[in-house]
Amino acid sequence: MNDQAEALRHLMKQKELHEEGRTTRIVTVTSGKGGVGKSNFSLNFALTLQRMGQKVLVFDADIGMANIDVLMGITSPYNLYHLLKQERTIWEIVQEGPEGLHFIAGGSGFKDLLDLSSEQLNGFEREIGKLHGVYDIILFDTGAGLSKETVKFITAAQETIVVTTPEPTSITDAYALIKMVKGMNHDVRFKLIVNRAADPREGKQTADKISLVAERFLQSKLPSLGILPDDPFVSKAVKRQIPFSVAYPGSEASVALERIAKQFLDLPQTQPQTLGGVKGFLNKMFRLSR
Repeated sequence: MNDQAEALRHLMKQKELHEEGRTTRIVTVTSGKGGVGKSNFSLNFALTLQRMGQKVLVFDADIGMANIDVLMGITSPYNLYHLLKQERTIWEIVQEGPEGLHFIAGGSGFKDLLDLSSEQLNGFEREIGKLHGVYDIILFDTGAGLSKETVKFITAAQETIVVTTPEPTSITDAYALIKMVKGMNHDVRFKLIVNRAADPREGKQTADKISLVAERFLQSKLPSLGILPDDPFVSKAVKRQIPFSVAYPGSEASVALERIAKQFLDLPQTQPQTLGGVKGFLNKMFRLSR
């Protein structure tokens, strides 16, 4: 009964928001390699955006290292797998985290995404399509590197944020990811986050290095969204399984993230003809697999 009441509540809210004409912004967060703090950024970025008045849903789309719920210290009873198998509705797999943040836990379900029957595919599209207009931003935290599933999310989303660190291997892998996607002739709008910078100078040098190479060899601009410092409070929060922006709101990382979120909201979005919210995202994503 509780599940049914919750589903009804979400459906009523969806209708209200559709009447308001809300457009949903689809964003993916990715990285060239693992271990750069991508998921931690995604979670705290979403929380920061929500504090600024945005309604945000975090979708854990990392197949091998799904850990958004772990970072919050939450055990999720349902994930994408239950939706694909038509065991639960979209509203039943949406969970609630700190400060009321909505999220969908990751799982093995994304592997099944490539092998859906027509009936399952239609059902999945129908359920995901219900999210349109309910949220201002849906943020997909994808896997690191270029798996087939990650490519789908990057190329179907309106915007992709690439997280890197000043380490040479991280820089190289971030550039390689961007180069490979651009080589597929997809018009993806990338933005860059430099994480764990020792100081602002190192962060700027890292961002400039990748941007200059991308512009020279890929004829592609790579704007920087900002720099996150190597803050010891971040690792403390991870150990406590509390988002650092919640546990330590006055930390250097939390303050820097606020600046990043403000810049993100002020940046012009994609051109009107490429906007499509959830419907446009689904059309692009499944057109690539059919």
